[in-house]
Amino acid sequence: MPTEADPIINNWYYHLDKGQRFYVVAIDEDEGVVEIQHFDGELEEVSLSNWYDMNIKVGEAPENWSGAMDIGEVDDFGTEITDTPRRDWSDPLKQYRKPDRE
Repeated sequence: MPTEADPIINNWYYHLDKGQRFYVVAIDEDEGVVEIQHFDGELEEVSLSNWYDMNIKVGEAPENWSGAMDIGEVDDFGTEITDTPRRDWSDPLKQYRKPDRE
């Protein structure tokens, strides 16, 4: 079923046939092209005429939308993730070694 949803930069859409989410990155009306980025990071260009033939609907951003996006800071995607302290990852197998092998 063709869509009536217009492509809007920074909006997420859901491809009903493929079950995939994608994000509109850019629209070039002079060239008649919509550039989209799939959640897995793959970039694709779709002609405007093909856009309206696609079976898509406006969707919501995934819970962890940073998957394929270029995130500069951890806080950019609104979660309270903290970095693991250096002392916790310097020797992860230390607790499993026999005392005579340290």
